[in-house]
Amino acid sequence: MKITRLALLPMLGLGVLCPEASAETWPSKPIRAIVPLAAGSTTDIIPRIVFEELSRRIRQPIVVENQAGAGATIGTAAVAKAEPDGYTILATGSGHTIAPALRPNLGYSPSRDFAAVIPFGISPNVLVVPAAKDWKTAGDLAAAAKKNPGALTFSSVGAGTVTHLSAERFRRSAGFEAVHVPFKGGGEAITEVIAGRVDFFFGPVGLALPHIKGGKLLALAVNGMQRSAALPTVPTTSEAGYANAELPIWFGLFVPAKTPREIVEKLHRETLQALQAPNVRAKLAGMGVDPMILTPREFDALVEKEIAVNAELVKSAGVKAH
Repeated sequence: MKITRLALLPMLGLGVLCPEASAETWPSKPIRAIVPLAAGSTTDIIPRIVFEELSRRIRQPIVVENQAGAGATIGTAAVAKAEPDGYTILATGSGHTIAPALRPNLGYSPSRDFAAVIPFGISPNVLVVPAAKDWKTAGDLAAAAKKNPGALTFSSVGAGTVTHLSAERFRRSAGFEAVHVPFKGGGEAITEVIAGRVDFFFGPVGLALPHIKGGKLLALAVNGMQRSAALPTVPTTSEAGYANAELPIWFGLFVPAKTPREIVEKLHRETLQALQAPNVRAKLAGMGVDPMILTPREFDALVEKEIAVNAELVKSAGVKAH
């Protein structure tokens, strides 16, 4: 059948309206949520808590897939290349803004190829040392490190991760040298400190909290702009006398950049409601995660700013990805 140019016009018009129509009906099928880190990590657990409530609100399953590897860039790249229809989403942490500095050939841009939706929350990393050590303050640790230059060690969950850069920012502010000992996961990184084989770790509050409460670790400082609600007696790095050592970790939700704004805004509203549910607030608070209320545009701006800040830190500290 021959189709005239005039007959094509209504069909073209329908094509133009598709994104708008999909925004009205979204979501009409299950959503695929990619977490670019291993199952059981803090960045994996937090989204699952939120998605359980969000799924009830939007009346669609949210299927979480862990696509770990290459410093969280494999799973992130998969979302960057996904259809921008609101059915493939990315749940990640602030390591998202470190990746460009570590891996120049990413194949995607954290700012240009993604639209930020909403933060799930924010948590400082906490500086912990073995309970058996005679260090009661961050100053005690710094003094010991200066007394024995290069003798102290610190663990991380990998080169260039937030845990690594948190320790780098602190030691640079305090003016001492220490040896970096990277591990593949938070469990190993913190276990080695508990055992006394590594001297300190700047890790997520949620990971360290049980061991702090259990008396196996001492918390010396948190690297947020304010104290953690989960550790109210522990000073910030600024309060401890160390300027420019802040590097809290946020956790948040992103979609491919060309996702219709109506879907981005709707996903933001529904997720915000899920975050405000009492059961979700209680679970996140128990992991040391504090609220972080930003609009999608404000979250986009934060990502852009952090990419520049982290690029400078990675360069000046000579951090290399492995």
